[in-house]
Amino acid sequence: MSSDHIKMPDVAPIIRYTANGSETRFDFPFPVFADEDVKVYLNGAKQTSGFMVYDAGITAGGYVEFDSAPTSGLQITLSRELPLERVTDFIEGGDLSARALNNEFDYLVGAVQQVSRKQSQMLSYADHETTANTELPAKSIRAGKALGFDGNGDPIAVELTNAAAAPDYTAQGYGAVTRTTSDKNTDIVSVKDFGAAGDGLTDDTLAVQQALAAHATVYLPAGTYLVSSTISLDEGQMLYGAGAASVLKAIDNSFVTLALTADFITLRDIQIEGGLIGLKLYGVSRPCVQCNVSDVSIIGAATGVQLDGYNDTNKPCYWNNFDRVLVEQMTLHGFHLTKSGAGDTPNANKFHACRAYSHGTSTTGSGFYIEAGQYNNSLVDCEANVAGTAEACFRIGADSYKTLLINPYAESLNGVPNIKLENGSDDTGIYNLLSVSDGAAIWDLSGGKYAAYNSGYPEKNFMQKTVVTDMKATLQRYDTEYIDTSGTVTLDLSHSVHLVSSYSGALVVELPLASTAEGVSITVKKIDISGNIVTIREAGGGDGPDGADFFLGGENDYVTMVSNGAGWHVVASNRSAGNTRFYEGTGTYDIDMAVDIYLLSSYGGGLTARLPPADAVEAVGRVITIKKTDPSSNYVTVSEQGGSGPDGYAQNLKSHYEAITVVSNGAAWYIVSRF
Repeated sequence: MSSDHIKMPDVAPIIRYTANGSETRFDFPFPVFADEDVKVYLNGAKQTSGFMVYDAGITAGGYVEFDSAPTSGLQITLSRELPLERVTDFIEGGDLSARALNNEFDYLVGAVQQVSRKQSQMLSYADHETTANTELPAKSIRAGKALGFDGNGDPIAVELTNAAAAPDYTAQGYGAVTRTTSDKNTDIVSVKDFGAAGDGLTDDTLAVQQALAAHATVYLPAGTYLVSSTISLDEGQMLYGAGAASVLKAIDNSFVTLALTADFITLRDIQIEGGLIGLKLYGVSRPCVQCNVSDVSIIGAATGVQLDGYNDTNKPCYWNNFDRVLVEQMTLHGFHLTKSGAGDTPNANKFHACRAYSHGTSTTGSGFYIEAGQYNNSLVDCEANVAGTAEACFRIGADSYKTLLINPYAESLNGVPNIKLENGSDDTGIYNLLSVSDGAAIWDLSGGKYAAYNSGYPEKNFMQKTVVTDMKATLQRYDTEYIDTSGTVTLDLSHSVHLVSSYSGALVVELPLASTAEGVSITVKKIDISGNIVTIREAGGGDGPDGADFFLGGENDYVTMVSNGAGWHVVASNRSAGNTRFYEGTGTYDIDMAVDIYLLSSYGGGLTARLPPADAVEAVGRVITIKKTDPSSNYVTVSEQGGSGPDGYAQNLKSHYEAITVVSNGAAWYIVSRF
């Protein structure tokens, strides 16, 4: 106790602060006799170290200094707590000093203030009331009961039934009405109200099923709830949780974890783990329509989400909405629309900001697989990030019609296509595709039955058997292969232009069978200066270009060939066989302008080669060469049908190998060379 006299002001011996994370000093306005009279609490927990008390014995109070600033938000309580004891003894006949008396009285006042503060926190009768019985009922009577009051206001034990089980509840705000707390508690029904443990060890299947059987809206608090069979939601029900902390976990992947089997069902803010299918929507008791799924994560299921048209056209899977749904670590599909029975296809379902992510798992299916579905199943701002083992990031199946993809993001490896359009898919719309996979941006097997805008990067669009009615290409690039070897190489259909070098030795280039390449055009060009021959033939014993092997011998020799499904045909080359016709006979032979060179033999007698009229459509601008190929003395006479002939006369070729080249200007034939 202080040797100096302090005064005890009328100040409550307690003060509270809220820490801001930086302050270390906190004042108290009440005097204390010694440092140990100050008690320090953080969020109600008494502290015994980590601070110092200063200015004990000062009437104005003192302060507490913490070694380090308390964490922001903590409640700091400083109170004076005196031992209720007398520590001073006055000796008979001894000195009675004012200081000793003042200190003693100060201590007594402090103790009274302390008791008064605690008493102010107790229940008490009002001063104007006649004091009633204050004795509690006996322990054996009040055990398991609530404290109540009888008609005289005396305390009694009350059974915990009906409204007496809890006090009334009134919400804050104008117009609020009073309800019993029991009624208020029915607003939220938890699976834990039915015995669910949520500890990740206990099988909570029955508890969850019973909660859903009894109530339309059920809360799944934070925890992991193991289930050993499918949990089903029916018409108008809602199951919601506390986000990723509320986990519904299948014990294995042999069954559907959660099923929505009717209409107007809401599922939100939970995480599903495991299952053959994490979440399945299909009509059982009623149509599965207008269900809403949002902020749901599905991890480790074989297929994350499946919409199934099932087996009854009167109970379809239409108009369901998915928002911010994540499927992660799926082994088959992320999102799958299908029809397993005789029902209708899943139609007009909406997916927004949904994501399928393999995340290290070997996915064998697709991120999004619209196997069956019609009439504007739409994927907006959706992402498929799948393993290199997948079939596609987005796959549009054969039984799909009018599927819409807006702002899709696709990512993978190993040539996995960003979007794959199956043969049979129809009227797919693709807009603003961000294709990060190294596979085709759009792998089209549908025959061009889609529309795409701003979709895919250059050189990534891969369209098979696509019919383009009218196309204008600003820049056309050919997919080119470079070959430098000797021996035999077999071409596939992955490139349209092949630049080959036979510098190291003769090279045989085999075309695929014409029957496997209908409509395909292939160009082969020899680019080396060697004299080694490049021979082009058809694999598998086919006839080859124009029915025979084709040879490229000089640098820059080339040939372009097209398959009609029955054979390969040369359409352009600098090494084509001459456009020539050979004829041996007598009399008159009409030059039909079908070829450019006519080799004629008059060995059996005189022969007249008659040109068409110079103004004939097939003659104007044409250059024709006629050569006598036999050693006989019989002439080959070049004349004009209905005209005077080249340079105005019929021209005779008399000698072996003599030739004449003529051209028509539309009015007459003129000789341009003779040798």
